[in-house]
Amino acid sequence: MSGITPSGHTPSGHTHGGSPHDGGGAHRATAAPIRILIVDDHPVVRDGLRGVLERDPDFTVIGEAGDGAEAVELYERRPADVVLMDLRMPRMGGVEAIKRLLRGDPEARILVLTTYDTDSDVMGALAAGATGYLLKDTPREELTRAVRSASSGQSVLSPAVTGRVLGQVRKPTQGPLSDRELQVLRLIADGATNRQAAAALFISQATVKTHLLHVYEKLGVKDRAAAVSEAHKRHLFQ
Repeated sequence: MSGITPSGHTPSGHTHGGSPHDGGGAHRATAAPIRILIVDDHPVVRDGLRGVLERDPDFTVIGEAGDGAEAVELYERRPADVVLMDLRMPRMGGVEAIKRLLRGDPEARILVLTTYDTDSDVMGALAAGATGYLLKDTPREELTRAVRSASSGQSVLSPAVTGRVLGQVRKPTQGPLSDRELQVLRLIADGATNRQAAAALFISQATVKTHLLHVYEKLGVKDRAAAVSEAHKRHLFQ
């Protein structure tokens, strides 16, 4: 993959100099190395990241954590300029850790580095307040560039993640299903054909098809099976 795109802004009042908790949340001085906390449940991954980052004199790894809870504890004792955060870990995952870190330090810079790029993972992390989102196949040069960008408060997304975010933004508004749409979908889930659903609801087959099209659009799916599956995931039939 090429070209992680930093496309964000530097939060107002965010300067560099000293600890994040010195002088009302100011960060490191320009000449000082960027202090990094690595959070990943695999020791080999942590070792590899430390090796990559500490080859660069602009970086220093000040700590490692094997899960989100340990990361929160370490950050409270010794705040970092950038936290490299995995998502799926035992005891406490990355999303919850992001929320807790930001609760303690609203100006914390947290860069997700994970193998997972599903819509729910990406949007969940960004909604929690992650500064950026990278995948673990990111080249070394792009990783170091992203860490520098994150340390200055810029949002950083890998190209694959950028596409997913744009896809979510461009989706049409997905409102709740109407009572009639839910009735039709429930009948379909029970195995009814369009003809049988129409007869049960005393409406035409054309109306059933129209309701189903609205259901597909609202649930973000393309067919009956996917609509039923998504409805079960959202507990719409309860």
